[in-house]
Amino acid sequence: MQKIKSLMTRQGLKSPPESLNDLGAFESLRVPGKEEFRELREQPSDPQAEQELINSIEQVYFSADPFDIVKYELEKLPPVLNLQELEEYRDKLKQQQAAVSKKVADLILEKQPAYVKELERVTSLQTGLQLAAVICTNSRRHLNIAKEGFTQASLGLLANQRKRQLLIGLLKSLRTIKTLQRTDVRLSEMLEEEDYPGAIQLCLECQKAASTFKHYSCISELNSKLQDTLEQIEEQLDVALSKICKNFDVNHYTKVQQAYRLLGKTQTAMDQLHMHFTQAIHNTVFQVVLGYVELCAGNTDTKFQKLQYKDLCTHVTPDSYIPCLADLCKALWEVMLSYYRTMEWHEKHDSEETAAASEGSNVMSTEETNFDRGYVKKKLEHGLTRIWQDVQLKVKTYLLGTDLSIFKYDDFIFVLDIVSRLMQVGEEFCGSKSEVLQESIRKQSINYFKNHHRIRLDELRMFLENETWELCPVKSNFSILQLHEFKFLEQSRSPSVSPSKQPSATSSKPVTLFEQYCSGGNPFEIQADHKDEETEDVLASNGYESDEQEKSAYQDYDSDSDVPEELKRDYVDEQTGDVPVKSVSRETLKSRKKSDYSLNKVNAPILTNTTLNVIRLVGKYMQMMNILKPIAFDVIHFMSQLFDYYLYAIYTFFGRNDSLESTGLGLSSSRLRTTLNRIQESLIDLEGSADPTATLTAAEERKEKVPSPHLNQLVILTSGDTLYGLAERVVATESLVFLAEQFEFLQPHLDAVMPAVKKPFLQQFYSQTVSTASELRKPIYWIVAGKAIDYEQMLLLMTNVKWDVKEIMSQHNVYVDALLKEFEQFNKRLNEVSKRVRIPLPVSNILWEHCIRLANRTIVEGYANVKKCSNEGRALMQLDFQQFLMKLEKLTDIRPIPDKEFVEIYIKAYYLTENDMERWIKEHREYSTKQLTNLVNVCLGSHINKKARQKLLAAIDDIDRPKR
Repeated sequence: MQKIKSLMTRQGLKSPPESLNDLGAFESLRVPGKEEFRELREQPSDPQAEQELINSIEQVYFSADPFDIVKYELEKLPPVLNLQELEEYRDKLKQQQAAVSKKVADLILEKQPAYVKELERVTSLQTGLQLAAVICTNSRRHLNIAKEGFTQASLGLLANQRKRQLLIGLLKSLRTIKTLQRTDVRLSEMLEEEDYPGAIQLCLECQKAASTFKHYSCISELNSKLQDTLEQIEEQLDVALSKICKNFDVNHYTKVQQAYRLLGKTQTAMDQLHMHFTQAIHNTVFQVVLGYVELCAGNTDTKFQKLQYKDLCTHVTPDSYIPCLADLCKALWEVMLSYYRTMEWHEKHDSEETAAASEGSNVMSTEETNFDRGYVKKKLEHGLTRIWQDVQLKVKTYLLGTDLSIFKYDDFIFVLDIVSRLMQVGEEFCGSKSEVLQESIRKQSINYFKNHHRIRLDELRMFLENETWELCPVKSNFSILQLHEFKFLEQSRSPSVSPSKQPSATSSKPVTLFEQYCSGGNPFEIQADHKDEETEDVLASNGYESDEQEKSAYQDYDSDSDVPEELKRDYVDEQTGDVPVKSVSRETLKSRKKSDYSLNKVNAPILTNTTLNVIRLVGKYMQMMNILKPIAFDVIHFMSQLFDYYLYAIYTFFGRNDSLESTGLGLSSSRLRTTLNRIQESLIDLEGSADPTATLTAAEERKEKVPSPHLNQLVILTSGDTLYGLAERVVATESLVFLAEQFEFLQPHLDAVMPAVKKPFLQQFYSQTVSTASELRKPIYWIVAGKAIDYEQMLLLMTNVKWDVKEIMSQHNVYVDALLKEFEQFNKRLNEVSKRVRIPLPVSNILWEHCIRLANRTIVEGYANVKKCSNEGRALMQLDFQQFLMKLEKLTDIRPIPDKEFVEIYIKAYYLTENDMERWIKEHREYSTKQLTNLVNVCLGSHINKKARQKLLAAIDDIDRPKR
């Protein structure tokens, strides 16, 4: 029954997981016979009903444990038996038995074809085995017959063949011995031809042959001689390997490597090669420096050849220092280039050998070759850093052997350029940042630059003290990029092309120096000392005395030499720089030049010779910073001092006036005052002479400071005819603004090289100092505005006016006409000055604003001096002020009129009631105590009594108390 259950389980039936195992106690569950199978198969059946019957069989019948089925069924009977129920239960059991029997019959019949097929396979296998046994028996019988029939004849033939082979071998040996006797001459010829692989191959073959025939007495002497020859080849091979270090030759190196590979000494060759490179570096630098030292020393008896390299470097003269450094770097470049090409050779041959090895089948040989290649690769990669370190140390020793502080600026820049190029070589050579070179040149550079900067600051002070603040005429299209000192910026900006062309530019890999000079040339070749192919042409005759003079300076229409190339084109795309093919006629060009004449005048930069010199200094500083980026912060700090000193000088010459702050108008912003105080404390030496009692620290601090500059005596700032030196003030102030604009233009370049930790300094310099340049306009031009108009005369005229009139007046007072006449005179003198120097619109606006503001405040001050005033008098004040505004608006385009409300509100305050006036006084603190007090006193008796007057005066006193 268990087999039936397992068979049912394999067929996927959902029967209980136990089996029936005691069939003897329950006869109705026996296995049916064949006839019964057939009957069961023929009976119609419902598969679902049969499956339900099988599922309804109790779990106990499928149990693996034996039990008494009859007893089990009897125990299930109820105490009171019912015949009908018993018969129904019996029928149920019979149905379950029939369902199980039918399922078993179905499974047996289903597996019968597989059984028959397997039985046929077993029978076929048995037949095949019997046939194989017969074949083996026949084979053994035939082999025995062959063995007995042919053995004796075969042995005779083999004996004769053996004798023949021995004789052939003897003949070959004799011929080989004869050849070995002649190899000595051929080996010598191959060595002379530098065919090292062929010589070694021949020698090894001879040694192998000699070892084969060593039992011959004539061979022993030859074998010893071949060993000596092989050692001689190795010595010559080492000499040939050393030649690679200075002049790499592909064919030569290929032969040497093949020779070492034949010797099985690839790793030894690599060790020897690195030793030769180290020796080559030492010998090269020593010979270069020795040559210059002996050349400059003349016929002295000093034995320079016996000196150490470090001591030898101290004997290099300043005149020969740069050529010697250049030759030193050129020689070291040749050594590094040879090493670079050696690595290239190995990379190329490794890839070729790897491809060839993938097609071969000699696993042992491939593993050995891979090991050698791995060793060589690691050795070469490690050698990069080692060789570069040797180069750095040799150059460092040379750099520190001479005091560079005595060099001229251009010579020092040239030294930095060479060292910078060498550091670039090092970065491309092995990815090194050249810390040794950077540190050695950084210290010397900072020391040199401090001294150089101090001299330049003193020169700047001298320039400022001798400056007459005359306009330096430059072309209208002037740009600092046109100066020689900034040419390097144009070169760095040249790769930036139009956006449409950028992808192709960025996708192409930049060419390294090794790739550029691999086939020839040297990155350290000293070029002829020249500035530029183009002459620097930035000056022009701006000539603002008259329109005719200016036109003559710009209107040479028969010559195109002064016209930039891009202006000759039809148009230039400002973003892409692309130029259309369309041409432009000469007439069009002339008309365009004529129409652009006015623009030339408006846009021409205002600067002085000193400004131009400062800009050139900035360019030189940036050159040094560009070459030696580690000192970028120090250079930018010194550049900021140039700007600081220029700004402080302009303020000292033209803007310092203690009366400015007393006006309360905020002419100097807190940021400007902070900047000026910082410059004065950190940069300006106010003592002017050394104090013998000062401490060493104080003396060091004063050494870094510069005395405050003094204005040139030729500059007259007290003449009313020139508007108190307005032309000089404009040139000075606007040159500072122009200088600030150039610093703004250079900010991205400075930010790019500034170390990240120092960038806050740069940001603060621009936000706190550079941006305040334009703020100097207010205090400087305020001094002109304060003197250009006679405000005191106007106050005197206002005191003569009677303000307690009893009737409405229709005619304004005389002081208004006098004030307007003063403004007309100011406008006339301003136009006269503008013929000498272009006055930019912002400057003109500031001048007019200052004058109008001062005039309006003078008017309020005049009204505050009035002792008695009626309502009609206040109306007269309004009439006067409106007349002044109406006439003033014809003279200037400034809108709105500055401080217009300041006057109007003060006049209208006369009509306020007691409570309104108290609130008004508290809200309008821009008026002085005197002006507020006078307003209250004048109102007394008209609409304010004495008690209210005391209250208002007390309120004014409360407002004034915090100011004391």
